[in-house]
Amino acid sequence: MSDDLGLFTDPEVDERRPLKRDKSARNKAKKRKKTILWLVVALVLAVGMGGAYYGYRELRGIGSYDDYTGSGEADAIVEVQDGDVVGKIASTLYDNGVVASARAFIEAGKTDARATSIQPGFYLMKTKMSGEQAVARMVDPKTRVPAVQIIGGLKLTDIKVGDKTVKGVYSKLADASCTEKDGAKKCLTVDEIKAAAEQTDPVALGVPDWALADVKRADPQFRLEGLIMRGVYQVKPGVSAVELIRSVVVASAQKLQGAGIPGGTVNTGFRPYEILVMASLIEKEAIEEDFAKVSQVIYNRLKKPMPLQFDSTINYKNNQPHIRTSDADRAAPGPYNTYIGQGLPPTPIGSPSQQAVAAALKPEGGDILYFVKCNTNGRSCFATTFEEHNANDQKAQREGVY
Repeated sequence: MSDDLGLFTDPEVDERRPLKRDKSARNKAKKRKKTILWLVVALVLAVGMGGAYYGYRELRGIGSYDDYTGSGEADAIVEVQDGDVVGKIASTLYDNGVVASARAFIEAGKTDARATSIQPGFYLMKTKMSGEQAVARMVDPKTRVPAVQIIGGLKLTDIKVGDKTVKGVYSKLADASCTEKDGAKKCLTVDEIKAAAEQTDPVALGVPDWALADVKRADPQFRLEGLIMRGVYQVKPGVSAVELIRSVVVASAQKLQGAGIPGGTVNTGFRPYEILVMASLIEKEAIEEDFAKVSQVIYNRLKKPMPLQFDSTINYKNNQPHIRTSDADRAAPGPYNTYIGQGLPPTPIGSPSQQAVAAALKPEGGDILYFVKCNTNGRSCFATTFEEHNANDQKAQREGVY
């Protein structure tokens, strides 16, 4: 029956029931929200307290950490870089599988003061060593791979001096390449290193951009001469000949940059590679006290122009260590004969020192054109005229310098 007039509708019933349902739903929602909120708060507190407790344990040094037992298994070579502290060394050892955790090494190192003075270089370690054994091995001098020391004036190849052989750069690198892993000793040969130096793209060998054009033009057997500056080099044993050479050339380029090549050459009137060549000549022709004067002689002669007339360039090509050259040597044509040819030789003639580079960048000044070693202590006498030079030469002969 139609109730359009509202005769059968009970306003008390029809209006109250929906209100009760809405209120009940709202109460349940509030309860759910409160429950979720308390759960979140409880979880946050639990995580926070757990983290705080863990952090407290770690700070107090009573937290557990992984550690191996014993003196290790297979050989592993690790590098300590300049500036590495105990924590960094520990991480390096962990990354190379030497220790089970960095913490194992750090904790063991607290009982040995030598762990704080570990020097840069490569170390022959073992995998899976206890922290204590790893510390003991790292501080043992025999574990460190010997560094390569390049002296000023050293050539790439060996030189015979009487009945002795002076090892060149290649021989020194070959010696440093040796590693004894798992009882077997393996070394690169001089021939392997020489072949890599002569046949590999100079870019792959790490030759700096400022030297690339000259290196590519040079005779392959001489092209890396002078690019390995005097200094100490950390060499990783067990790598390929190309990797070995590259590591040293790149390290040397950084040393040269610090000495002023190429940055300091801008106002010299010479290209960076030419300054490198000049530095190698200075290194060979004089002792350090006379470097700046010999540099001035080179600048003055090149400016005239006038042949350098350096015996050292001829001896370099002939692989001789003598001070003086013969008439036949000086008459023989060739790019390293500075008695006949004008200008600089095509490459350096040895490894320059930082002091020789400094002299090449900043000569002493003056009009000197001649010099000769005139004292048994290695000092030279300098002259502006040929007559003065002859007098100095006679003095040198009288004193038995040559």
